[in-house]
This record gives sequence, structure tokens and C-alpha cells, in this order.
Amino acid sequence: MGEVLALVEARLRTALGEPDARAAVTFLGTDRIEVLRFVDAEEGLVRYATLGMSAAPMADPTAALADPVKGPRAELVLTVRLGRADTDKVLRPLAVLAATPQVEGVVVAPGASLDVGEPLWPGAGFSSVLVAESGGLVEDLELDAPMDPVRFLPLLPMTPNEAAWKRVHGAQALEERWLAKGTDLRDPLRASVALD
Repeated sequence: MGEVLALVEARLRTALGEPDARAAVTFLGTDRIEVLRFVDAEEGLVRYATLGMSAAPMADPTAALADPVKGPRAELVLTVRLGRADTDKVLRPLAVLAATPQVEGVVVAPGASLDVGEPLWPGAGFSSVLVAESGGLVEDLELDAPMDPVRFLPLLPMTPNEAAWKRVHGAQALEERWLAKGTDLRDPLRASVALD
């Protein structure tokens, strides 16, 4: 487990630079989840990445017995514009989302919605996120067979209206709507995209 997390942290540092802060959260009955913060002052962005979710593979909730080696592994990455909101308060909600596979026995995959039931940070218009495809910002990390690679899944904050619309029309339709309207998904203060 520790070896996998060391490789994951090395991959994050290679892709995003040195973290300038980290926080650890432990929930009853789960392994420790850390959240690392990476500031890209040049781009005016701050990125938050979980570390700990990939220590064990996510188990299919229908499986009788969880495989300790095989199965999908992932970490979560959230990118927002720097200095526009108190986004550092997202650390605990992110750790909650990263603990979801251990707590609820779900497999977090692209296209899924995750909800924390409260604003992601103070004053945020988002309490849920859409899980996007991996492989862009941080490349997947191949592990020794038979272990699955670790995927670094970007999180896209959704307003309650967007989350409801996505449930009806699907993740791809929502992503297409965002693209068509030129939505800045990194803006922590953005309003809901027009869904008419």
C-alpha cells in the first residue's frame, strides 16, 4: 500500500510540481486520505489532488469478496482559479469523496456524479462533481501486474440544476452543453450553464 502511494505522489509531483500544502483526514473505519495542494501562479490556478484513495482497488459492490490486488484504482484532481473564493476549505469534502469507495463500496469512474451534500467550499454554488476522463493533466500510473493502473480523475463541479439535468440527459450531454456555452469550469464563482 505504501509503495503504491509513494509512486502516486511521485507522479503527482512530476505532473504538477511541488505541493505547497497538504492535509490528512481519517474517517472511522477507513484508511487515511491526504489532499495535496499545488499552486500554478503562472496560470492562476490551484489544484487539489487526493492521495490515499488508490492504496486499495475499488471493489465491485456486487462482488461477494473484494479482491485485494485487482480492480480499478484512482485519485481525484480538482482545478480552480486561484484567489477567487476560499477554495482551500474543499480539502475535507475532497477527502470525503476519495473515501467513498471504502465507505460505500462504489467504484468511482468517469461519468459518475459524486455529492457531498454541502457546498464544496464556503459560498460555493456546487455540492457535487462530475467525474471526467483521466489521462489529460496527470497521466495514468501503470503498476506491476496484476494490479490495475492508477487513474487521476478530474472533478468538474456541478450546480444542483446541472446535476439534476445530468441525471436525465447523461454526463456526455452535460459536458457538450458546457463546451457549447464556453463554460469556465475552473471558475469557483460561476453560475449554472443555461439548460433550456
